[in-house]
Amino acid sequence: MPLLQLALVALIQGITEFLPVSSSGHLILLPGLTGYADQGQVIDVAVHLGTLAAVVIYFWRDVRIGLTGLPRLARGRVDSDGARLALGLIIATIPTVLFGAALHFSGLSDALRSPAVIGWTMLIFGIVLYVADQKGAEGKVAQDWGPRDALIMGLWQMIALIPGTSRSGITITGARQLGYNREDGARIAMLMSIPTIIASGVLLGTEVALDADMALIRDAGIAAALAMLSALAALSLMMRLLRSVSFTPYVIYRVILGLVLLGYAYSG
Repeated sequence: MPLLQLALVALIQGITEFLPVSSSGHLILLPGLTGYADQGQVIDVAVHLGTLAAVVIYFWRDVRIGLTGLPRLARGRVDSDGARLALGLIIATIPTVLFGAALHFSGLSDALRSPAVIGWTMLIFGIVLYVADQKGAEGKVAQDWGPRDALIMGLWQMIALIPGTSRSGITITGARQLGYNREDGARIAMLMSIPTIIASGVLLGTEVALDADMALIRDAGIAAALAMLSALAALSLMMRLLRSVSFTPYVIYRVILGLVLLGYAYSG
């Protein structure tokens, strides 16, 4: 695969994975805009692993707390911050895993990969994010996150399997609708991405692992490293900006891109 294509795929995935603008939507559009062939599932898995590494590194303190809570949770004890966080992440991931498996094995996931679908989801869920962000209260913090809110945010996250929705955008929407402040809502949404990316990586990775040759493995390694670095930069910038800026700039971008895609999709 050409190095420029690898770099574009990795940078797009890394920059857009944690911004509320939909990484999957941008990656689906890339071949049509550049003339490159589809990058394939091996590279898709690689760039997702790169962004997984980025969010684990950035939120390592929270990740470590969740990991230390797993043994207590396994013994049926939810009596520590770590156990509560681990339980919340498990609950939040279940709807996405079930819905994702249904889409994947039914073949509907391929049918949704179109400019029209991405245009509508960009537009609609951009507006939904704006309303939730502007009208949502800010009384809750990350420590208030419990099983009920985890399930609600998990159901929001499930919708992100429709291309163009944005996993981070829809879970942040759910967090703001529940009354979490912007920074802590985004923090919870980012932590929710960890088991979700692991689940999708396992699902796709088991299907493509046997087909990878050394050249493809090398390309995957390059793509993963570039995705991790760009994701770290984008994540760090967004979390800093949320202390003083709303989600409105991302909404404006989504609305403009959505309208352009709808114009393109229905122009013929």
